[in-house]
Amino acid sequence: MSVIEPRKVVDAAATLILGKRSRLELSLTCLIAGGHLLIEDVPGTGKTTLAHVLARLLGLEFRRVQFTSDLLPADILGVSVFERETGGFHFHPGPVFTQILLADEVNRATPRTQSALLEAMEEHQVSVEGATRALPDPFFVIATQNPASQIGTYPLPESQLDRFMMRITMGYPDPAAERALLTGRDRRSLLADLQPVADATTLVAWRAQAACVHVADALIDYVQALIAHTRDSGVYRLGLSPRAGLALLAAARAHALLNARGHALPEDVQAVLPAVALHRLPAVEHPGSHDEAARQLLQAVTLPA
Repeated sequence: MSVIEPRKVVDAAATLILGKRSRLELSLTCLIAGGHLLIEDVPGTGKTTLAHVLARLLGLEFRRVQFTSDLLPADILGVSVFERETGGFHFHPGPVFTQILLADEVNRATPRTQSALLEAMEEHQVSVEGATRALPDPFFVIATQNPASQIGTYPLPESQLDRFMMRITMGYPDPAAERALLTGRDRRSLLADLQPVADATTLVAWRAQAACVHVADALIDYVQALIAHTRDSGVYRLGLSPRAGLALLAAARAHALLNARGHALPEDVQAVLPAVALHRLPAVEHPGSHDEAARQLLQAVTLPA
């Protein structure tokens, strides 16, 4: 399949997920940047549908795991089973061996099971029963979680939150989009009609192009100033780590590619910063909404000339 513009994926997804174009752009940006995505919101706002739509449009292998309190690490990674015919153990891969893994309601599983994803997300491999096994390429985790205030949730620790390049919320649809949902066809039937507009080779090409997007020294100065503010201002208990800085630059490059540019701008950094940074910044005092916290951070740092 020939390389197409990434925005065509967003255009196709927007015909099914109504009124959420900015979330779709961030999701595809995260995928192109080589990160993983955490979607936090109340049930029924389209989190799972977004994962299905991306997998279908990109023509990637997709598996879903419903996280529950009794889920075990082996249920995700796989297990060796003794086979009488051969007289030995045979490894049966778990659902993590796929290209897009939907970890649905990830914070309903125990911390032990949540941590089973850490190596997979960071190293794109899993170690099971003394053997290391590589995961497919590309490998992308989309995890959904319910708000921590809901019953039966285990909050993700900082170390696991940091494995997600971005965290987004879906939010409720606006009145026009909600009316279209209420009066239109069922989303599941529309999903079945979706045809791929790209494939794994296309995604690999996008990632290579994003890595070549030019970043000027002045933009790196801006990113460093944002990072330094989170560490030195006293507003946050923990500042952004070097890994967060790398994620911010990678996401800005991918966002520039999504907008058909070969160079990143401060606007790209600003567009991705709330999704990349805020889940890594536990505040000394509650900053209010995510939008307000992002606005305060961006206002505190001067734009480059």
